[in-house]
Amino acid sequence: MKISQKYSFTERQIAIMQAATQRIDKHGIQDLTIKNLAADLGLSEAALYRHFKSKNEILMGLLNYFIQEMELRLSAIISGTEIHADVLLKMIFDSQLNSFVKNPAIVSVIFSEGIFQFNKDLNERVMAMMKMMQIIIQSVIVKGIDAGEIKKIADPSTITTIIMGSMRMTVLKWKLSGHKSNLPGDGNTVLSGILSMIKK
Repeated sequence: MKISQKYSFTERQIAIMQAATQRIDKHGIQDLTIKNLAADLGLSEAALYRHFKSKNEILMGLLNYFIQEMELRLSAIISGTEIHADVLLKMIFDSQLNSFVKNPAIVSVIFSEGIFQFNKDLNERVMAMMKMMQIIIQSVIVKGIDAGEIKKIADPSTITTIIMGSMRMTVLKWKLSGHKSNLPGDGNTVLSGILSMIKK
């Protein structure tokens, strides 16, 4: 998988994004304001504005930072050409779900549809993240069908949609539970159920 774009952040920008992550985790994304974030960091609002022009720019930074990490992490997994499709799918989702557990704020950002409704740039970044995952999963499905490991019960894009939709619901349930459920475990159960239906 080709890495689409590299983003670089200063140490101060990373510190600001980490503080934004902590505030989102504790208080929700609606409580993320420049004023609150500046207070968390012991900075003036003017000082914070030198690194990010707005709250939305901070959110864009968070998304870009996560997408870059996600591309590198998943590229390393799918480079294992000798791995069976079902094992690859489990490795991909185990990696992704554990990444959400370590960084639950990114889930809050992804699922904050109210923000993206009025911000085209943020909406496009979330769509790019979803598209990347769709391309990865569909390529594994196609590989599995070609190798005779997966039944062609539907078009590969349809099978991909079923898997991604099921996993999205699992992540949403975890988010709504206040991160109390076992996301990797629940995700593995859901994926295993789907694989039992599509594996040859």
